[in-house]
Amino acid sequence: MRIGIIGAGLSGLATSFYLSRLLTGSRLVVFEAEQHPGGTLQTVEIDGFRFETGANGFLTSKPDCLQLVRDAGLEDRLLRSASAARRRFIYTDRLHPLPESPALLLKSELLTWREKLRVAGELFVRPRRDSGEESLRQFGDRRLGPAFTRVFLDAMAAGIHGSTPDRLSVQAAFPMIAQLEREHGGLLRGMIARRAASRPGDGLVSLSDGIGTLAQRLVELTPADWRFGDPVRSVERQGAGFHIVGHRSTAEVDQVVVCAPAFAAAGILVELDAELGMQLARIEYTPIAVVGVGYHSCPVKVDGFGLLTTSASQVPILGVTWDSSIFPQRAPPGGCSLRVMIGGQRAPELVALDERGLIETARAGLRTTMQLDREPDVTFVQRWPRGIPAYSPGHLAVVDAIFARAGRIPGLHLNCNAYRGVAMNDCARESRELALRIATRQ
Repeated sequence: MRIGIIGAGLSGLATSFYLSRLLTGSRLVVFEAEQHPGGTLQTVEIDGFRFETGANGFLTSKPDCLQLVRDAGLEDRLLRSASAARRRFIYTDRLHPLPESPALLLKSELLTWREKLRVAGELFVRPRRDSGEESLRQFGDRRLGPAFTRVFLDAMAAGIHGSTPDRLSVQAAFPMIAQLEREHGGLLRGMIARRAASRPGDGLVSLSDGIGTLAQRLVELTPADWRFGDPVRSVERQGAGFHIVGHRSTAEVDQVVVCAPAFAAAGILVELDAELGMQLARIEYTPIAVVGVGYHSCPVKVDGFGLLTTSASQVPILGVTWDSSIFPQRAPPGGCSLRVMIGGQRAPELVALDERGLIETARAGLRTTMQLDREPDVTFVQRWPRGIPAYSPGHLAVVDAIFARAGRIPGLHLNCNAYRGVAMNDCARESRELALRIATRQ
C-alpha cells in the first residue's frame, strides 16, 4: 500500500504517524511546501526567550493531543501551566478580571445589574428547536442578552478564532456551547453540569522545549519519504490510484490524504475534480499576526494567562498572552515574555503592516491595556496572512458538501483544521480516526 500525504502540519504529521503504526507494511510519501514540518506549530528561540508562532499548547480536558504526545514518547517533557494561568482579563476601558463563576459574575463591573439580570434570565429561555446554524451573536443575544455578547463573546471570538461574534457559526466554531443548550436546555444549566463533571488537573499544557518539539519528534518516529520544500501542484487520477505532481518530484500512490489548508487543497484538487476545488475555495481564512516581546527584567507585574480586548474598546490589538506567567520557562530568570495578537476579522488590514509597523502596533496596545511603555529587549514577529480557518455561518453545510463530493473519489481523503475543529486536540482526533478508517478498510 502506497499512501501519499500532502502537508506536514499537525494533521499531516499525526495522520502519517498513526498510519505508520497501523499499516506497518505501507509506504508513505509526505509532501510539504515548507522546508520544515509543523505548519503553524513552530518554536523560535531568541536570546533565551522562546516564542510560539501559533498555539501555545493544548488543553487536557480532551484526551486526543495528550494521547498523541504519549504515543510519541514525549510525556516526560510535558509542561503544565502555572496556577496563575487560571486568571484571565478582559479590557474594555480598563482591565477587568474574567469571572470564573456565577458568583464572581455578580460582582464583576463588566456588566450592569440590569445586564446581569438578563444573563440570569437565560434559565428561563426556551431552547432553540431549529437545527440550522446560527451566528455566535445570534446565539448570545438570544440566550444571554446583547451586553453579554458585546463583552464576553466578542472577546472569546477574538481570542480563539481572531474573529467577531457575527462572523462565527456557533455550531461549527463552538460546538460544545450548542451541545449544552441541546442536552441541558440552556447554557447556564449545562455549565453547572459540566463544572460538576470536570476533572481536577485539567488545564493548558505544552512541552518543555516548546510545542514545536512535537512536530520534530513525529517526523523522527515516522518511516516515510519526507519531501520538504516540495509543494504539490496537482493530484491526478492514474488507474485505480493517483499521480501526485510536486514542484520538484512526483509520486504514484494508491491513496492520497490532503492535509494542506483548504485554499491550497482547492488548487491541488481542481484538476481532479473542479467542483470539489471550488467548494474548498469557499472556506475563508482569517489573517493574524503574532508579535512577541521579551524583557530581561520585567517592567510590570504579569500574573495570569493574559488579556483579551473587545471591539468596543477600539484597541488596535486582539489580546495579549503573558507567556512567561503561563510557562515560566519561556523567559530567562528574572525576565518576562508576552505575545500580542493583531488583525483578525476586526482589522485584517493590520496584518499587512511591515515588521516595524506591527511592533509599534503591539506596543501601542500594550501601553493602552497594561500601561507598559518600555522598549522591549527582544522582539519577534510572525505574520499569517491566512492563519485561522473562518468558521462562518453556513460552515457545516459547506463542509458536508465538500466531504460528500470527496467521497465520490475512492482513495481520496481530506484532513486539516479547516473542517471540524481548529484546536490541536481536534487535529489529533481527526487524524487518528482517519488513519484507523484507512487501516480497517485494507
